[in-house]
Parts: sequence; structure tokens; C-alpha cells
Amino acid sequence: MTIQPTGRLHTTDAGHDLVLTRTYRAPIEDVWMSLTEPDRTARWYGPWTGEAGPGRTIKVQMSFEEGQPWTDMRIEVCEPPHRLEVSATDEAGSWLLEVQLTQQSDTTEFRFIQHLRGDQLGMVPQIGAGWEYYLDMFGAAHTGVDRPDFGDYYPALAEYYEDLAKG
Repeated sequence: MTIQPTGRLHTTDAGHDLVLTRTYRAPIEDVWMSLTEPDRTARWYGPWTGEAGPGRTIKVQMSFEEGQPWTDMRIEVCEPPHRLEVSATDEAGSWLLEVQLTQQSDTTEFRFIQHLRGDQLGMVPQIGAGWEYYLDMFGAAHTGVDRPDFGDYYPALAEYYEDLAKG
């Protein structure tokens, strides 16, 4: 299976933003629930526990990663059903992730943004391929189709993202 990369890199005042976009024929509220409800996030990323809300920290299990590790995610911004921003720190670094949802007619646009800082630009080949996979996992879980295989994403998309990071 050949996966077409969709990510774009934008220069910002603080660094770079890696942006990936998907669209769904679904109401924004339904897409929001797939993004935020623990039983639904478990289908494409992993379950989470804790009391959610801006300024609060939840524990998220990365069910599709080796060892299925748990990580803390701080909810920076939560504006249902339009915007969610979380930050996390793990052995690979600190991450600032944002999702923006917009609806037009019967279609919802899902815009994923990873705000890259410092040396994270060098990690774009792995990060980009990983987020392509996870967003396709989200789509599969949301629409009920079979999950994709990570082997179709990495290392196949690494060259595209490496070129993207070089500018």
C-alpha cells in the first residue's frame, strides 16, 4: 500500500508548525467526541484517565507504541468542539500538540498541528510519518474501517518529511 504524505511545514515566530489535515463527513460534535472521549481515543491512540479540563493533567496510554507506555498530558486549551491543545514531556522531548476542528455543511475539517521547537525540526521524518499513521488510525476508528499498518508509513514517508524539513 502506498501512502501519500499530507503534512506541511510552516515557519512561525517560535519555530515551525507541522500541519496535517483530514476531512470527515460527520458533524463536528461527533469528531470532537472521537478526539476527546476515553473509550473512543482508545480505538486510535489510547485510553486516558484523570479529570480533564484546561490546566489539568491527564494520563494517556500510547496503546499502539512498543510497551504501551503511559504519559502525562497537560490540557493547555480546551474549547469544545473546536480546539484542543495539549503538552507532554517524555524521553524523546517536550511536545505541544493542537487540533482545530471546523465544520462546513456536513463535513468537518480536522487540522492537527505539532508546534516544533528547538531541535525538533530534525525529528520531522519520524514525527511526520508517525502523525500520518495516527491520523489515519483516527479516521479508521471514526469510520469503522480496518486500522492501517505502521509499516506502510515508516520508513516509506521519511524521505518526504526529511525534504520538507530541509526546506
